[in-house]
Formats: sequence, C-alpha cells, structure tokens
Amino acid sequence: MAKTLKNNKLAVLTSGGDASGMNACIRTVVRYGMAQGFEMYGVRHGYSGLVRDEIIPMPYSSVSNCVHAGGTILRTSRCPEFKDKEVMKKAVDNLLNRGIENLIVIGGDGSFRGVQDIHDFTELNVIGIPGTIDNDMGYTDYTIGFDTACNTVIDAILKLRDTITSHDRIMILEVMGRMSGNIALNSAVAGGAEYVIVPEAPADVDEIAKSVKRGFDKGKTSTIILLAEGKNYLKDELLQKVAAETNRRVNHMALGYMQRGGNPTMSDRVLASRMAQRAVDLIQCGQSGRVVGVRGGDIYDTTVAEALSLPKEFDQKLYDLAIVISK
Repeated sequence: MAKTLKNNKLAVLTSGGDASGMNACIRTVVRYGMAQGFEMYGVRHGYSGLVRDEIIPMPYSSVSNCVHAGGTILRTSRCPEFKDKEVMKKAVDNLLNRGIENLIVIGGDGSFRGVQDIHDFTELNVIGIPGTIDNDMGYTDYTIGFDTACNTVIDAILKLRDTITSHDRIMILEVMGRMSGNIALNSAVAGGAEYVIVPEAPADVDEIAKSVKRGFDKGKTSTIILLAEGKNYLKDELLQKVAAETNRRVNHMALGYMQRGGNPTMSDRVLASRMAQRAVDLIQCGQSGRVVGVRGGDIYDTTVAEALSLPKEFDQKLYDLAIVISK
C-alpha cells in the first residue's frame, strides 16, 4: 500500500539475529539513498534502540570500509516489548519527532512482524529486507547471511574431516537454523557429510547407526553426521547408538554462533546491495508495508502480510540427492 512521501528523511535499522551481509545492505541503503536525495539516519540496536531514541545521522563516510565486515555496524537486539502497540507507537514517535517519516528494517520474520505493525498502526512508511542466516522465509529464495553461514559450516566440515580421519572417528556436527534444515542440507551436500538430519524429514537413528558401521566395514576412515538445530533432541540417542553399533568414538560439536560471523561472501554482499536498492526505490515511490525478496535471481517485492503467510518449502529433491550421494 502506498502512503504519501512527505519528506526526504530516511532511517535504517537492523533487528534480531545478526547476519553477514547486513553491513553491505546498510552501506547501499545509505549511499544509494543519498544519491536519490534522501537525508540518511541510522537506528542503533534495532527496535530496542528505536524505543530508546538511539537515532544518529549517517553521512556518506559512516559506511566506509564496512562492506567486507560481518555483524552490523548499527548493532542489533531482540525487542519483545515492541509487540506492545503503545511501546511501538512511542518508538515510532522518536522518528516522527525528528521529521523522519521513512524506515527500512533489515531482519527476519520477527522483525517483519514489527514492520507489519508499524505499517498498520502508524504514519511511517516502512519497508523490510530479509536478513537471517536461517533462510526460513517462504516468499524469498534466499535471505542475507545464508550463503555465508553455509560456507562457514562447509569450512568446519573440511577441518573436522582432517582430524576425525586421523583418528578413525565419527563426528556429529550440530548447526543452526531453528526449525529449518536449509543450512544443514545445503552444507551437507556441498561439504560431503555422510548423513544429514533435518526437521523436515524423519530420521531413523537405528538405521543411521547400522549404516555408519557398514561404511567402516567397507573401509571408510571417518563419518560426519550433520544435525540441524531443530532436531538436536536426537543428539544423545545418536551418540549412544552410533557408538554402540560401531564400537568407535563419537564426538559432538555445536558450531553455534560462529555461523553468524565472518566476512560475507560475494553472493551475500551482492544480494544485500540489490535488495537495498529496491527498498530505497520503494520508499521513494511512497510504498509501505512491503518487503523485498529474490525469486529466480530477480529482485521483487510483496506485502509483508503475504511474506509472513508463506511457509518455506523444503527442497525434497536436494534431500533425496543427499541421501544417495553422501554415504
């Protein structure tokens, strides 16, 4: 829905979990925004910072030398109190009182719910950009940070392979993703893990244990089982049954927050920049309550309501391929 573009002041914030590529997105929002005639501002610490009035000017130099950096130069936070409509309205007033009537929010599905509320209940023009390593938003093929997170997992797989091969061991590597198996599945295929366990598919722990044993009986010298966060309740059962079946040492490592950090890949930097350009263009056209995504390589936009309603489709074909080629 379009609202009237009343002035040329535009703010940007990052919200929720950090994702590599957010800085590239901020950089393009600021510099492309300035090229379109906007006076640029940043909100530090996400929605929490908006509540606390942490609003700063962002001149051209404020985004120098950040495109290669992980994290977010604006900082971020989670802000459950933003769900309270009165808190949200008071936070938005901090922008409006400065004459800032346009906002771009970079974040995940929780951040997008804030975008929806801002659009529905205030006069602010607001656009969302998907920044989350989980790639769990159904309306877009990719989210900013996903590619970098997968490459971090792949790097871990390769390093772990060296040590477990040296000791003829088995490693259960647990990766992030909440209830999405996208990081685990894509990293398993690209990194050559023998098994991948994701929330979207059933897992037969007994059969996995027997299959691991058959692999060692045939001469394998190591095995990596990639375990998605959404199925981490299987960790102890996996450890016990695989160790009992193979009579080998089984280690477990949760890769954790390493997946969020690090220099963003080329893919994430370019995707972030393209999405940022579209978001600024939407603001310039007086659009609000919309979010930017990518489909088939093309940048597009849709309503935040539609984006939040679409479940992420599981790539069953890739999962089936992983099962065939990995053992």
